[in-house]
Amino acid sequence: MAGEESTILILLPVDASPESLDAVRHAVHLRQAGLPLQAVLANVQEAPHLYEVVLTRDPDVLDQASERAGRHALQPAQALLDQAGIPATQVIGHGDPGRVLVEIAEQEGCEGIILSAGRPGVLDGGRLGSVAQAVVHHARIPVTLVHLLEPEDAEAVGEGP
Repeated sequence: MAGEESTILILLPVDASPESLDAVRHAVHLRQAGLPLQAVLANVQEAPHLYEVVLTRDPDVLDQASERAGRHALQPAQALLDQAGIPATQVIGHGDPGRVLVEIAEQEGCEGIILSAGRPGVLDGGRLGSVAQAVVHHARIPVTLVHLLEPEDAEAVGEGP
């Protein structure tokens, strides 16, 4: 309908790294520039290691710890979105991050993904982090990769000293 503003639903994957918050800052910048968007904050917890399973025999305890760790990782991103007035839901996934993030985007009906390009490893040729590579490879919706922001750029989008 003419004149009606459509809101875009964006997946924002967040882990415990400062780099993942750069993607959130980019989404905030887009919102400040006038793009109507809502976010799905997502964190993916990898499967427990064998020693965790052996030491903690109760799978519910492991699930609860994983859920708490995921929610904790999302707190700084949620604070940035709250400050910018961007509505967001949170999803905690479990498994291989690259594949699970694409599944979350599909399940939540996201129209795009904004994520950190990550820290490239020695084995991948120094281009992208492994999660970013997997998301770009498997996603069927647009993916925006955000490279590490310099401190003055982070300050310009509302973060930093």
